[in-house]
Amino acid sequence: MSQEIIYVGDPMCSWCWGFSPVLKAIHDRFGEHAPIRIVVGGLRAGDTQLMNAEMKAYVRHHWERVHEITGQPFCFDLFDRDDVAMNTEPACRAAVTMRGLRPAATLPFFERLHRAYYVENLDMTSADNLSRLAAPFGIAADDFSAAFESAEVREQTRSDFQLSQRLGVRGFPTIVLRDGDELSMLTAGYRPFEALRPILDQWVRGAPVSTSP
Repeated sequence: MSQEIIYVGDPMCSWCWGFSPVLKAIHDRFGEHAPIRIVVGGLRAGDTQLMNAEMKAYVRHHWERVHEITGQPFCFDLFDRDDVAMNTEPACRAAVTMRGLRPAATLPFFERLHRAYYVENLDMTSADNLSRLAAPFGIAADDFSAAFESAEVREQTRSDFQLSQRLGVRGFPTIVLRDGDELSMLTAGYRPFEALRPILDQWVRGAPVSTSP
C-alpha cells in the first residue's frame, strides 16, 4: 500500500518554524519512500485585529520559547510596530498557491514563508510580498498573483482547513502517517528528529505506529 506523510502546519505558527529543520530532515531521509503532503491549518485565519500589548507579550513569549528549545532564529522588531495583525489565511493560501503551481517547491517555499515572517518580519498579509517570495522559485509575480487571488485556490485553502479538522488536529505542527486507508498520528506538537526517526524507520517497513502524546 502507498505511504504518505501528511504534515499539518501554518506558515505563521512559531512551533512550525521551530519544526522546519525536523521536517526537512524527515523529507531528506524518508521523502523518496513516503512523500510529504503539506496541509495548511489556518492557525488564525481571518483574524485582522491588530495586536495589542497583551497579544504581543503572549506571542513574544512563544517565540522566545521556540528559540530556546529549537535554536531557530527570530527577529523581535515586529513587536515594536503597531500595524501587525495575525491573519494567517494569506500565508496559508500562498502555500496552497505554490502547491498548485510548482508542487516540488512546496516544502522549501513553506520554509521561506516562515523565514520571511520570523526572521525578516515581513508583512504576511500583503499579496505583493507573498508574490515576491515566490519569484526565486521561478514563478512570475503576475502568475502567482492570479492563482493566489483565484476562487479555486481560496476554496482549496478552505478545504485544507477542513481536512485539518477532520484529521482531529488540535495544534501545529502535526504529522499524520497514511498507509493506504490507515491513518496514524506520528506527532502532535514539536518533537526533535531523533525522537521521530526510529518510529518512521519502523513505519516505512510496515510496523504499526502508536499515537503520540
